[in-house]
Amino acid sequence: MNLFDSFQIRDISFRNRIAVSPMCEYSSEDGFANDWHLVHLGARAVGGAGTVLTEATAVVSEGRISPSDLGIWKDAHVDNLARIVRFLRQHGAVAGTQLAHAGFKASTAVPWRNQGNPAVAIADGGWRPIYSSTVKGFTSESIQPEALTPEGIARIAHAFAEGARRSLEAGFELVEIHGAHGYLIHQFLSPLVNTRTDQYGGSFENRTRILREIIGAVRKVWPERLPLWLRISTSDWTEGGWTIEDSIALARQVKPLGVDLIDSSSGGIVPKAQIPLGPGYQTLFAERIRQESGILTGAVGMITAPEQAQHIIATGQADIVLLARELLRDPYWPLRAAHVLKQQIAWPKQYERARL
Repeated sequence: MNLFDSFQIRDISFRNRIAVSPMCEYSSEDGFANDWHLVHLGARAVGGAGTVLTEATAVVSEGRISPSDLGIWKDAHVDNLARIVRFLRQHGAVAGTQLAHAGFKASTAVPWRNQGNPAVAIADGGWRPIYSSTVKGFTSESIQPEALTPEGIARIAHAFAEGARRSLEAGFELVEIHGAHGYLIHQFLSPLVNTRTDQYGGSFENRTRILREIIGAVRKVWPERLPLWLRISTSDWTEGGWTIEDSIALARQVKPLGVDLIDSSSGGIVPKAQIPLGPGYQTLFAERIRQESGILTGAVGMITAPEQAQHIIATGQADIVLLARELLRDPYWPLRAAHVLKQQIAWPKQYERARL
């Protein structure tokens, strides 16, 4: 395999193995996509990425990380998203959306407005988050969350399905379920914070139940011909937490349910985890899941150099690479990477005169 090889998942063809990782832009009002999202995401399609994923897109309003996050909890959101999807597809990228619920990490301030307290006070337009269990919020400054009832869990699974339905109406060809970074699904998966004693807590089987129910609900409305990805935190990086072995077991569990690829991130469930940051620091997790579960994987995290990305793909560590900050620095990274790797790829005709 090579970085610029095309490939197929179900009925969807991808022009290369480079994906734009979901990145919060904190630029929405009432969940609506706008010109910023069109230009931000569209530039990465023009720049040659094979897959362009939206930021974490909330399936309910109270599931937003911040009041300025993208949403897909009402039908009115569809038209603005559809405009973006049309542009992405016109420029050769597979358009994907990441469906998300932040759980107890919701109702936080936009980073550049955070003045020492990350929580948005309810009186200032914030809201009381919900959570898998009954412990305090992510930090001491967080708003005390409200524990989810089984009925609430069922409503959230339905909200994910409704988000998938609206994604289909908008023309997206790929949905990713966000189960990582300390957000709601991860709050159920991790034994560090899931203290429930009912059918959603305790054993591995119980802690993964909500995710299986969400996948099942999504797959009822998301066509079999279209891919479904799942982002997870493959390790909590904390003793007693979720491990790579748990991630492998989860991958084996969700593959028969219709998940096609595990987007292999890590961390986010506790604020003081000791994470050994470095180039490709999560790639080993993608490799192990791929080898030991037989599911496709994506590698993400401090992937910056074309040679590094090529090595990950060529050695079978992952099936795709997802880039985030590097694509903020350079939306045209794929075009430059092709030149570095001596690969011939199509350029937008408007840019041909600048071809390297």
